[in-house]
Amino acid sequence: MALKRFADAVWNGDLQSGKGSISTPQSGLFDAQNYSFKTRFGDEKGTNPEELLAAAHAGCFSMALSAVLGKAGFTPDSIQTRAEATMEPGMDPGPTVTAIKLIVSARVPGIDAGQFEELAQQAKAGCVISRALSVPVSLEAALLE
Repeated sequence: MALKRFADAVWNGDLQSGKGSISTPQSGLFDAQNYSFKTRFGDEKGTNPEELLAAAHAGCFSMALSAVLGKAGFTPDSIQTRAEATMEPGMDPGPTVTAIKLIVSARVPGIDAGQFEELAQQAKAGCVISRALSVPVSLEAALLE
């Protein structure tokens, strides 16, 4: 059975001066979290889609690495992952995420650096979010009166 996770976003106004909110009703973690042009392309407090993509990727990768390590007979004490999403604003047709860099450090008893690197690469390839970044995206659009 397929799992469905969702988030909601509302945007009001034009791109430059408008404001939006992002909510995650299933978990309740985000409830109308602010985002805007300035939180996305400037330094105003709030979140942005690229930050949320990076957070999802870092969390997914850490879990995937734990699973891969476990299958190989290792139990990590800790895994810390940073995902850096690079967005190029001047692209055509518009701003584009051009890269995501995963930076991981872990404490794993009994493993050597070569094994760790190999298993980390397997985790990157198997991470749900890594794979999701190349899936087709469908759209349903409705105009409200």
